[in-house]
Amino acid sequence: MRETNKLFHLAIPCKELDETVEFYEKLGCKLARRYDDRVTFNFFGDQLVCHLNPNDIDLSPKMYPRHFGLTLINKEEFDQLLERAKTNALPFYLEPTTRFEGKQEEHIMFFLIDPANNLLEFKYYHDIEMVY
Repeated sequence: MRETNKLFHLAIPCKELDETVEFYEKLGCKLARRYDDRVTFNFFGDQLVCHLNPNDIDLSPKMYPRHFGLTLINKEEFDQLLERAKTNALPFYLEPTTRFEGKQEEHIMFFLIDPANNLLEFKYYHDIEMVY
């Protein structure tokens, strides 16, 4: 596990700041700062910066290899996040599904797609040993 005094930082493109803020706040992220060219969020304890770059949006995103997200350790938190996404009508790229069913690395996952076509994966492993 990581030390609590270290945060992960990710910078991604966005095509419009207002819709980006709306999406990530509905997801449960707190807006930390806003500038003319970017917004910074507390992304579940890590730092996410969305840089305004409408000319660099992937028009045909694919799950692999480019996506980011969270692996949740607590099943209740996973279920709550899934419910939040549904309640707020966030767009799913992939509905909840089970991967590697019957194997030790079995996990539940779903993908959301943000307004700039960035793909976000959220997953929960039944066996915590398989997280890493």
